[in-house]
Amino acid sequence: MGNSQKRAIQHYRSRLALRGLARFEVLGRDADRDLIRSLARRLSEDTPEASELRASVSKSIAGEPPKPGRILAALRGSPLVGTDLDFSRPHEQGRKVDL
Repeated sequence: MGNSQKRAIQHYRSRLALRGLARFEVLGRDADRDLIRSLARRLSEDTPEASELRASVSKSIAGEPPKPGRILAALRGSPLVGTDLDFSRPHEQGRKVDL
């Protein structure tokens, strides 16, 4: 690559940096190429739709933190609630083993 081509690339990337954009490489499936490119194109825009998309993708990737008390709520919703089940077991001494 000649010096003029290197300078052109440097100038292009510095103009991108002034706009707040960065160039980076992403690995993904070949079938997702168009999806990733369109997602990157949308996210590079400075619009409310891009901000909404960014928040939605971030939330989807990060997941929601678990809510406290979900196990207790599941146990309370069990069909066994209110039944008089006896879960006690008889205690046995076991058998004698000749070593």
